[in-house]
Amino acid sequence: MSEIVEAGHGPIPVTEGEWAGWSFWQSDAFEQTAGPFYERREDNGDWVCAFRTEDRHMNGGGFLHGGCLMTFADAALFTIARGEMHDSFGVTMNLSGDFLNPAKPGQLVEARGEVTRGGGKTVFVRGIATADGTPILSFTGIIRKTGKRPSSLPA
Repeated sequence: MSEIVEAGHGPIPVTEGEWAGWSFWQSDAFEQTAGPFYERREDNGDWVCAFRTEDRHMNGGGFLHGGCLMTFADAALFTIARGEMHDSFGVTMNLSGDFLNPAKPGQLVEARGEVTRGGGKTVFVRGIATADGTPILSFTGIIRKTGKRPSSLPA
């Protein structure tokens, strides 16, 4: 098994550079290839997910590829729903998005949102992704909890 997907890996704090004070999840190989995507808890207790666009994230027209943006939104669902997920694993049951504006290389893309319904095995989330503060994607998603996270893994 690749080191990047070994059980036991969770949020890794970043201590240097642009992302100091943020964390990233090393346990998802696909997200690491697409991102990496970073997260942190804001002073008000909400979670934010972010990454900086690079040339490799662009489509043939020179704008952020929709598939990359939706992959980021999928990751953001779980960041936004962190408090509702507690010690559970989950899978995305539905993800839908409306593309609002293009993003270019070098922009900071952030996603924030809220849980609109939770409390059981199904968690409903809505969010907005921005590029340097300009809205680029409105998204909604549904997460299905699939089981408890082993106590050796961080929540």
